Formats: sequence, C-alpha cells, structure tokens
Amino acid sequence: MPSLVEPTVAVRESFLAAMREFADEGRASDNTTVGRDPVEWGERWETDEGFAAYVDIVVRDREEDAPRNPGRVPCTTLWRVDGRAYLGRIAIRHRLTPALRETGGHIGYDVRRSARRRGHATAMLAAALPVAARLGIARRWCPVTTSTSGRARWSTPAAACSRTSAA
Repeated sequence: MPSLVEPTVAVRESFLAAMREFADEGRASDNTTVGRDPVEWGERWETDEGFAAYVDIVVRDREEDAPRNPGRVPCTTLWRVDGRAYLGRIAIRHRLTPALRETGGHIGYDVRRSARRRGHATAMLAAALPVAARLGIARRWCPVTTSTSGRARWSTPAAACSRTSAA
C-alpha cells in the first residue's frame, strides 16, 4: 500500500527510473527539484554511497542550519512509495522568499509519469497538510496555474492546495 515516508535508500533503483521518466518528458534541467537534482547528483546516484549522501542531504534540508544554496529555504521533503517503488515526492517549504511567493509556494510535488492518474498527488497533499500545520504554516501559499486561469491563492487548513501546469 502506498505511503508517504522519509526519503530512503531502499527505493534507489525505482527513484533512478523515475528520474529518467521525468527527463524523458522534458523535465531535465528545468528549474525544479526533478530538473536540478539530476544535473547536480546524477552521476553520484549511480553508487550506493552517492545515493545515500543525496538522501541524507534531502532529509537534512529541513533543518534551519543546514547548508543550502542562496535563495533556498528549509524544506521538509517526503517520498511517496509503495514497497520498493518510488512514486513521487512532496516538498513543504517552511517559509517563502519573494521568488517562492511568485512561483513555487509552500508546497510542491511531482508524481512520476508511470504512477499518474491514480490519486497519488491528492494522497500526498492530504498527508502533507498536517506536516505543514506542525511547522506553523497555517495558510499555505499555492500558486495555481491552469489553462483557463492563471492566479495564486492562499490555502487555509480547510482547503487543499493544488497546482497544475498550463496545457
């Protein structure tokens, strides 16, 4: 049964396959986690030690004093897995910068192409909302862009936060 877990080395092979799926759909080198991380980490992911180092950094990124690139904020990342299968990830940014207020918001997520249209994004979001609340994020800023409207909104605890790409 799928669940939201701390990033783990147990799903390495499936994670690598998911990153190839994202690259195949044109996400390589875009300005998102699934675009940036393969560029920075791709070769190191090929070894057990390199992938373990990546997982450690992703987990530690939630700590206020963790090293991070300029413009980045503390972020709790959780992975959606089913056994040893990596399905996607959700990131809860602890605060916003002006840039994140424009694009990104408090919560970002990705579901690998082969796992889409099965409710994983909805389940990840539902499981992430209590985590955001524990972090003190009562109102989540969620830029929403759809093919019919481009707008951003605040999401309150009673409302889900969603984001789709323009078609």
